[in-house]
Amino acid sequence: MTIIDVTENELYDLAELFKTFGDSTRIKILYVLFDMERSVGDIADKLNMTQSAISHQLKILKQAHLIKSRRDGKTMLYSLDDDHVKTIIDMGKQHIEEK
Repeated sequence: MTIIDVTENELYDLAELFKTFGDSTRIKILYVLFDMERSVGDIADKLNMTQSAISHQLKILKQAHLIKSRRDGKTMLYSLDDDHVKTIIDMGKQHIEEK
């Protein structure tokens, strides 16, 4: 694939996706969600952050289609949107470990 094969919209969307990965708090949240779905409170406890701060980041991650949510009674549970998210992070980690 060359630059000619990519539309302007795809380039913009790709840049936006990588901007979302540009925040260490969001990366931490994604790592917390690697193994199981969790509530905002669970994520906040794991990361020693406020639920408000976590909720703000979850909104950004959800808009980027990196996470999904489902309701279980009164609780919203969050999980990775698909295996691609974990793959992207794993590949990035491998890349920085090569140095």
